[in-house]
Parts: sequence; structure tokens; C-alpha cells
Amino acid sequence: MSESSNRRPKSSLTPEDYARLKAELKAPYRPLRQFVYFACGASGLLGAFVMVMQLLAGRSGTNALPSLALQIGVVGLMIGLFRLEQRPRK
Repeated sequence: MSESSNRRPKSSLTPEDYARLKAELKAPYRPLRQFVYFACGASGLLGAFVMVMQLLAGRSGTNALPSLALQIGVVGLMIGLFRLEQRPRK
């Protein structure tokens, strides 16, 4: 084998692109997951707002309270998952 066949071809990646790809390998689809957490959290906030408005309007609390608790739980879960996603990986 010749010496030139053992060499790798020069990469056309910039150092920034290489660093971005290494980060993507460590946490694949991270931006997509963060977007999903944000979207579901926003949906939960909107649902909680609607449930609070129903309670203030005098609607039956037997229907609104469990839904309000569910919406608050969704928001809490999304906040927890988003924070977990933000922690640095080792």
C-alpha cells in the first residue's frame, strides 16, 4: 500500500460545523424535543387559562377542576422535561 492511500481526504467541514455535528451526536433531535416541550407547555397554559375562566364564569366545578388539574400537571411535566433537557451531559 502506498502512503497516499492511508491518508484520509481533507474534510470540508469548518470547526463550527464539526462542533455542531458532535453536539448532535451526543443529543440527537434535541431542538425538536425542546420545541415539542414548549408547544405542549403552551397548550397546557392555554387550557389552564380556559378552565380558570370557566370557573370564574360560574360553570360547574365538577368538570372544570379535574381538567384544570390535568392542564397544570401537563405544564409542570413540560417544565421538568425542558429543564432536564437543558442540563449538561457528561
